[in-house]
Amino acid sequence: MKALDLIGSAVAGTFRSKTRTTLTILAIFVGAFTLTITNGLGTGINRYIDDTVSGFGASDVLTVTKKADTAPAPGSTAPREYDPNTASAGGGRVGPGTVAVLAQSDLDALAKISGVTDVKPVRAVSVDYIQFDGGKKYVISAGSLVAGQSVKLAAGAAPDDSATALQLALPTDFVTPLGFSSAADAVGKTVTLAVTDATRSAHTIEATISGVSESTFSLTGGTASMLPNDALTNALYSAQQTGVQPAQQNRYTQAHVWFANSSSPAQVTALQDRLSSAGYTSTTVQQQLGTFKTVIDGIVLVLNAFAIIALLAASFGIINTLYMSVQERTREIGLMKAMGMGSGRVFGLFSLEATFIGFLGSALGVLVGMLVGGVVSRILGRTVLSGLSGLQLVAFDAPSVISVIVLVMVIAFLAGTLPAARAARQDPVESLRYE
Repeated sequence: MKALDLIGSAVAGTFRSKTRTTLTILAIFVGAFTLTITNGLGTGINRYIDDTVSGFGASDVLTVTKKADTAPAPGSTAPREYDPNTASAGGGRVGPGTVAVLAQSDLDALAKISGVTDVKPVRAVSVDYIQFDGGKKYVISAGSLVAGQSVKLAAGAAPDDSATALQLALPTDFVTPLGFSSAADAVGKTVTLAVTDATRSAHTIEATISGVSESTFSLTGGTASMLPNDALTNALYSAQQTGVQPAQQNRYTQAHVWFANSSSPAQVTALQDRLSSAGYTSTTVQQQLGTFKTVIDGIVLVLNAFAIIALLAASFGIINTLYMSVQERTREIGLMKAMGMGSGRVFGLFSLEATFIGFLGSALGVLVGMLVGGVVSRILGRTVLSGLSGLQLVAFDAPSVISVIVLVMVIAFLAGTLPAARAARQDPVESLRYE
């Protein structure tokens, strides 16, 4: 029997017992459907991180903080002595996230470390409110732009760090409240920003809206943060520093350190080791993103485990279906062997039947999973997740879809080997006598 004839016989033999085969296919369908949805969930979220969040920093930048000498031990609740040279990295109560303040001497020291090409302090700005044309005042936070950062825009252009004009990217959430008819209408308009200095005096600064940024997840500043250019950041920071004693001015919790864009991962690691030896901690954007991806991949892995369990349960259905098929076709097997069909061909015939059942169940599960995933993703994108522009919660790509089908077919093949081996071992004479 030729290979094509063997495949044709396997396909024909699959539906000799339509009800039993259909139920087995449906069991496989459940596992393949679940696996497709969970893989699509992981693909969609990771793609969103790659396309959106990865734009919040260049690939050749390290975020650097200084280690605090008096940092509390993990889990410690004991009081600690106040140190004016430390601050909370998160901006809240001093605790495990405490870092030493970076002064100009630290910036100079960082610049001298081998492999560092540039150093720039991160100026933390606390904005009181934003206002347009004397209207209502709204609380807003200020994020920060890093060289090489890409901003997802609804209208206009990203703030230009090389410009002397004061510019900002306004979040879409503020367009309507501030009185603009649309994102495009806001571009080019002048808004007023207010900050309070150390003497509790208010300062107002006017800036131009260069663009309107879409609401996306961000590593710096959150979803409702305006993004100022360097000129605006410096103006706000200078106003905020008014009244601060000279010894307390120009103190930062973070700095951005640039290295050669051509640096290999090993060279970047070596640079981070040198920074650590000098008393600084550092992270790349990729390392920060890796934390999110690790969590997401872990969740998807757990969900995939449930899908695999469903497929393993379905594999018992395949074994049962083929065992019954072998028993019902005992005389047929004996006749095939008597006519010269070898044990290997008999084994291949029943293994192909199992694989074909796996293919039908997986193909059906993948198809329905893609349809359901697409519908659910669109519904959530227009309702619950409407604030995260560009997020397709459940997304699919060819490699993941094909891998699901192949995995299910392999499981089905392995499940079919037991009954196929039993069929291959049958004696033709005894099989022909079977009643």
